[in-house]
Amino acid sequence: MNDLLSRRNFFKLAGAGIAASTVSKVAMAALPEIVSAETANTQTPLHPNTGRPYNPVVTLNGWSLPWRMNNGIKEFHLVAEPVVREIAPGMKAHLWGYNGQSPGPTIEVVEGDRVRIFVTNRLPEVTSVHWHGQPVPNGMDGVSGLTQPAIAPGKTFVYEFEAKRAGSFMYHPHADEMTQMAMGLMGSWVTHPKNPKFMPVDRDFIFLLNAYDIDPGSYTPKINTMLDFNLWTWNSRAFPGIDPLVVRKNDRVRIRVGNLTMTNHPIHLHGHEFQVTGTDGGWVPPTARWPEVTTDIGVGQMRAIEFVANNPGDWAFHCHKSHHTMNAMGHQVPTLLGVRQGDLVDKISNLVPDYMAMGETGMSEMSDMAAMMPLPENTLPMMTGKGQFGDVNMGGMFSVLKVREGLAKGDYKDPGHYQFPKGSMAFEFVGDAPEPPRQSATDEKATVEVQVRKPTGHTGH
Repeated sequence: MNDLLSRRNFFKLAGAGIAASTVSKVAMAALPEIVSAETANTQTPLHPNTGRPYNPVVTLNGWSLPWRMNNGIKEFHLVAEPVVREIAPGMKAHLWGYNGQSPGPTIEVVEGDRVRIFVTNRLPEVTSVHWHGQPVPNGMDGVSGLTQPAIAPGKTFVYEFEAKRAGSFMYHPHADEMTQMAMGLMGSWVTHPKNPKFMPVDRDFIFLLNAYDIDPGSYTPKINTMLDFNLWTWNSRAFPGIDPLVVRKNDRVRIRVGNLTMTNHPIHLHGHEFQVTGTDGGWVPPTARWPEVTTDIGVGQMRAIEFVANNPGDWAFHCHKSHHTMNAMGHQVPTLLGVRQGDLVDKISNLVPDYMAMGETGMSEMSDMAAMMPLPENTLPMMTGKGQFGDVNMGGMFSVLKVREGLAKGDYKDPGHYQFPKGSMAFEFVGDAPEPPRQSATDEKATVEVQVRKPTGHTGH
């Protein structure tokens, strides 16, 4: 983890001239200091040094926004602005975010806090901020035109309310929402319980699900895409750019996940059973919980899952929609499985000397070819990532839960590859394998009529 937060007293990135000319130096001096992030790595938790105590969260590939206390009010300063986000090593995107990052920094407060958020707009169009899931006065709900005038470029608005209910929330614009959320303008919000001993955990993570449609060689997302995204991300990062979730053996772990994509995501954890303990509507009573290894998170929903990390290892943690764990995929690529391409390759190679056949035996060969073939500018291999035994053949919404013994309480550094105890790992069998059992043939004729309907479109992500 890095702590590369830079404190800024001046405007940065696009819109600086407009903002500086419309907000006086005296007015800016009265605002909380602008804090920006310049790294896509997971930052160490922000422990409170003022206000009520709480157990901080860890934002996956992100950070939490510092505040100042002003006469008992917790003040934050959000700056909506164009940002450059590294999706994974080798690819960057021109997005919109807050305080130098997309998503913006996590805001952490305590139940009962009086909160004041200054929002400065450095975007080229109007914006607002909606505090998704939180009970606030109507005039603080952040729906432009309905509950407030939109925040014009260069202007600063103030939101003030009491954080009444503990839980996991989001913030995002309610002004030209399709454009601004497609550009990555969003962030997480955690309201901690007033009693730090309420539902305590040892490690508490949070991230948002988002998605982009960025053609190879391009840097800016297509904002009118409905479902056919080619980059499925956690906190605007795709595997192998997503950091691992590092925990100690027998830690009680909470992971909070919010969905601001256009579709649902069945989030699956290997090696452990968990319970859904919270939603953006509040905590789930213990009598209403049940064990799961996958939970489906719908659009606009938050889910908090909890488990005891009692199984050491490197455990996959991912969306279970298989095309959401791939990068830069093209939806119109034909299926060539089983198609012999030898003669075709010879003919094409006369015209394109570096041409290689792909897809004849499956798609895992794409990982090997990614190392041999030059990629277009600013894109990612469809399947990528390396493990200690070779290609992981994953991308997109995929990370690793790393459970280790002997970690220090606040140690979130990547511990490296898991060292398997002797005799605990699958191995190649040498010798004559026993004949597998097979279902015996039957002369009975099928009595079920089968009807097949061919799909007509690429929908239903």
